[in-house]
Amino acid sequence: MPLLYKFIKEAEDKRVAIGHFNFSDIAGLKGIISATRSVSDEFHLNLPVCLGTSEGESGYLGVRVASSVVREFKRGDTPVFLNGDHIHSLEKLKEMVEAGYDSAVFDVSKLPFSQNIELTREAVKLAKSINPDFLIEGEISYVGGSSKLLEDFPEDARIVPESLTSPEDAKKFVDETGVDLIAPAIGSIHGILKHMPNPRIDFNRIKAIKKATPAPIVLHGGSGLRDEDFVQAIYAGVSIVHINTEIRLAWRRGIESALKADEDEVAPYKIFPKAEDAVRQIVAERLKLFNKLI
Repeated sequence: MPLLYKFIKEAEDKRVAIGHFNFSDIAGLKGIISATRSVSDEFHLNLPVCLGTSEGESGYLGVRVASSVVREFKRGDTPVFLNGDHIHSLEKLKEMVEAGYDSAVFDVSKLPFSQNIELTREAVKLAKSINPDFLIEGEISYVGGSSKLLEDFPEDARIVPESLTSPEDAKKFVDETGVDLIAPAIGSIHGILKHMPNPRIDFNRIKAIKKATPAPIVLHGGSGLRDEDFVQAIYAGVSIVHINTEIRLAWRRGIESALKADEDEVAPYKIFPKAEDAVRQIVAERLKLFNKLI
């Protein structure tokens, strides 16, 4: 059993969730790792963490650079895993598997359901042929594609019952594709709404999907959710929670704080620690919540 999958199943049994946090620079990465280690030390645990790079983030960093940097952190005691977040092509997936990533979200959820199944099945076959321990997560139904602050509700992500993932579709998708993990549409959206609360999660739908298929459930669009929604979603059956927009917002505020404190500072290594600390704080809060430590 792949080590990441072992940690996911342990989280599932304990009704806690593994935190998945995206990064696109060294300040964000160090903030995530620092938070994970500090929470682990505080509570005498060895919490795993998933580090994510979207196609945009890995395009900026470089897939092999991202993998190499994360590999350095894997030499410590913290169980660190690298995930390709929302990968839309077989070519990019192949690049990530070969670069040493541990998993990927293969996301063609905007396509019709039958095409999603067909392409995701190909993705599973491709990834496993290169590395049998590589985990593939498939996504059903669309929850928006922008990890940013949103002025209005995204038009392409409808949160109505008929647009969310049904237990029957979840089972069919897992059975016919062979994915290790499933990311269903359960009421969340990517990004944070500026002028209204993010939508509520359909907890009964999570329970029904969990009953329909043994594949661990991943919650996307975690940024902007209420704390109680996280708690209930995890208790209902979510095993991994993705956070990205909150990380980006914390990073930006950290940079702004550093520049405000010294408007003449030009040395990045003196500016970035504020961003790192801001990321560390939000990640630590989320890790404690996801692991029932607060």
